[in-house]
Amino acid sequence: MLHSGAEAEAIALGLACGLRHRDAMSDTGGHIHLILPDATERAACFRAIAAGTTRVVRSFASADAWLEAEPDPGEAILLFRWRQPGTVSGAALLDRIAPCPGLVAFVAADRLSIAESRAVLRGGAHDLLPAPLDPRLVRRTIDAALSDWHAQRRAVAAHRDAEARLAALTPRERDILESLAAGLGNKAIARQLDLSPRTVEVHRANIMRRAGAANVAELLRLAFIAEQAQAGFSIRNGA
Repeated sequence: MLHSGAEAEAIALGLACGLRHRDAMSDTGGHIHLILPDATERAACFRAIAAGTTRVVRSFASADAWLEAEPDPGEAILLFRWRQPGTVSGAALLDRIAPCPGLVAFVAADRLSIAESRAVLRGGAHDLLPAPLDPRLVRRTIDAALSDWHAQRRAVAAHRDAEARLAALTPRERDILESLAAGLGNKAIARQLDLSPRTVEVHRANIMRRAGAANVAELLRLAFIAEQAQAGFSIRNGA
């Protein structure tokens, strides 16, 4: 049953409330926050999104109510009307959540001016949905957003795994790995690094073991993923 006014409804279909994590999306679903003033529209979208899933869906009648109930929402998908009752407008809400990288915002609106449409998209909204909302379109939109979110999470996990596997390599082993990535064989690496081919073979075996790679192709894939992760870190930190 959905409550009206400032009270937020919460549902975790198939999950015990004690197992619900409020600071991140779950592995099987995600946190979706609906900030929709119209009770009928809010209920219809709530049912469409939650049906047949283990998602946590929370709905609010205003941006004021959401900000009061969710001071630190963590990672979530937000769907809200551009025109909000109360003191916090849709524009103000979008401005408030802009610094939060874990929030993906969808704005629903009708009869926007060109300036307002630009403000929505330049404000960091993921997309602009037509209002009144079609629950079927809302369901497809949320499904796609969650799919993208989980794909990004898998990529992040792969980067961290690759970095962790290669972090234990010695400087000499890293030199050999770079040479392998350049396509050099054991004898060429030995000449380049002034080592014996047998020493290169031993180092190569150690690299494979430390990285947990079954073959050179897998090893180089890990090295490439780790390199991408380091490049992303450098960009984010302005290096």
